[in-house]
Amino acid sequence: MATATATPAFDPAKLDAFMGKAVMDLGAAMHAALIVIGDKLGLFKAMAGAGPMTSAELAAKTKTSERYVREWLNANAASGYVTYDAASKKFELPAEQAIALTTIDLPGAFHIVSACFKDEPKITQAFRTGDGVGWHEHDANLFFGTERFFRPNYEQHLLSSWIPALEGIAEKLSKGGSVADVGCGHGASTMLMAKAFPKAKFSGYDYHSGSIEYARHVAGRDGLQDQISFEVASSKSYPTNGGYDLVTFFDCLHDMGDPTGAAKHVLSSLKPDGTWMIVEPFANDSPEQNHNPVGRIYYSASTMLCTPASLAQEVGAALGAQAGEERIRDVVMTAGFTRFRRAAQTAFNLVYEARA
Repeated sequence: MATATATPAFDPAKLDAFMGKAVMDLGAAMHAALIVIGDKLGLFKAMAGAGPMTSAELAAKTKTSERYVREWLNANAASGYVTYDAASKKFELPAEQAIALTTIDLPGAFHIVSACFKDEPKITQAFRTGDGVGWHEHDANLFFGTERFFRPNYEQHLLSSWIPALEGIAEKLSKGGSVADVGCGHGASTMLMAKAFPKAKFSGYDYHSGSIEYARHVAGRDGLQDQISFEVASSKSYPTNGGYDLVTFFDCLHDMGDPTGAAKHVLSSLKPDGTWMIVEPFANDSPEQNHNPVGRIYYSASTMLCTPASLAQEVGAALGAQAGEERIRDVVMTAGFTRFRRAAQTAFNLVYEARA
């Protein structure tokens, strides 16, 4: 005779608290699509610095439908993205939100979220099979959203603190020097460095041909084609070109199937006194230390993007976006480097320096 399974005891107050959290998450998830819409239609930009506006005024300014805009504005007011004055029936985008949504380019992150939802069926199937899903297999919103979201962070820190934190690199690049930016994507990091160091030569490499094509277009538009070359190449096969003074990996080492193999290739491509700069998502070494709001974003992104990308490649090490310094150090030192240190950090990134 089967034994009845006892119903687990639960605390009603804890259940209510969790349901409250879930409602907040549900509202955030639904609102994410509206941020993408507002970004695409220029609604946030139209409100920035414009003062209080009615839905009709915003619709007229952006040549959109007032009824849709009215609902969109109320959703943003309920979310705390805009303010609403009941007496005048006008909405306003506060200066702080305007900076985040139009200058820091926060909407880029929501384009990434949009891609994740579109690609969910592929990831669900990967859970069943254990197979990978390559970066190139994702919705195009991922590529453009990644550039837009990461670019402001690089603009703020790369030239002001990260490169100066590397031993002798700023001086080398000021006089000339050569740089390989591996996993460059759309080339935002490559072009920022090139503009800051006009005497240096830069090579951007990425296995995704669509990203390289876009990077070439932007470099040509900005008059950088003589200083930068963008080529399709993997992290284990990019040309060594006689050795680089600096090799950079921006938020991509953990995505690679064979990070140790990539590290060995970096070592072979550096000049004897060359430097490898590795920028990784901020992470502590133990999972429980990353169970916080930033870790929540990174673990979720890693589940949808980083881990599948690694599993789609040879070896499939699947370090994940929260690999932590200890694991990155192990990859670097196993590859043959003799010096490794944390050179800089922000709330979202750790910057490592590796040398032969």
